[in-house]
Amino acid sequence: MAVSAQPFDLITMGRIGVDLHLMQSDGPLQQVDPLERLPGGSVAHVALAAARLGRSSAVITRTAGDSFAAYLHDTLTASGVDSRWVSEAPDLGFHTDDLDYFAIRAARILWIAGTGLSGEPCRSATLAALKARDRARTTVLDLDRHPQHPLSSDEARPYYAEALRHATVAVGHLDACEAVTGARGAHACAEALLAAGVEVAVVRLGRQGRGVLAAHRDGTVAEVGVDAAEGVDGSGASDSGGVGVGCELGSGEGLRESFSEGSSESESLAGGDGLGAGDSFGGRLCHGLLSGWELERIVRYAAAAGAASALPTQAADVPSPNRTRP
Repeated sequence: MAVSAQPFDLITMGRIGVDLHLMQSDGPLQQVDPLERLPGGSVAHVALAAARLGRSSAVITRTAGDSFAAYLHDTLTASGVDSRWVSEAPDLGFHTDDLDYFAIRAARILWIAGTGLSGEPCRSATLAALKARDRARTTVLDLDRHPQHPLSSDEARPYYAEALRHATVAVGHLDACEAVTGARGAHACAEALLAAGVEVAVVRLGRQGRGVLAAHRDGTVAEVGVDAAEGVDGSGASDSGGVGVGCELGSGEGLRESFSEGSSESESLAGGDGLGAGDSFGGRLCHGLLSGWELERIVRYAAAAGAASALPTQAADVPSPNRTRP
């Protein structure tokens, strides 16, 4: 693979797809019009959110050679996300010799989705990318587990443990954190993730992830809405549910059709920016880390994305990268 000459603020790596969002919630699916087509998958959304905040971003993913792939490639590029590593692959999977390790090492943040650990060849490529970082820069492992994950929690746990040894930040909803660590409760999960090797553990709670507990290895703890979120629903909604998992990273067979109705049962559009609330959270988290903010400020800023998801569903274009930074 060609060497990248530009060090990115953020590179995300993982599956990608197309989401179809309901723009109204006052009728059955077959009668609702229109459906808004948007890039799907947490790694696409995190990169888009960071680009909207003025950060140079790129995505590493694989797609099928169909019209969905063309849409994703064009939309990411038009939105300010570098798509040079959005390429076609028959199995929709990463291979270790496909990766640009120079760019991966040089990026200020690498955000990697844990679903890549679910099977080969993605697992080996995911671990190789993490090891290439050598913990020299911020490396975020999105714990990102779904009900369709092909491995049980017990089967997947050793692979996540290996990945956590090479990450500096771990982030995930409470249910994913519990599945990965075997601990129960937000505080216990944060402690377990720190013990696994990361410097910062971020646990999200509540249906829209509006409750956040973050803990740093230095003993700093930041909490936003944790008590309220635990009282409603400690498990939380997944950042990006769908049918494609593991190596199904692209369009075609990996197409994800998530219908968001703006209710508490699903991730609605975050403040009309065209992104899922969980993934706007991730982009804001990266922006705060890149800005060198203290932990509490980062958590409050990122958690605002979850709060925005309570706004009514509305049609929106994919966000412009030219929007002013906060």
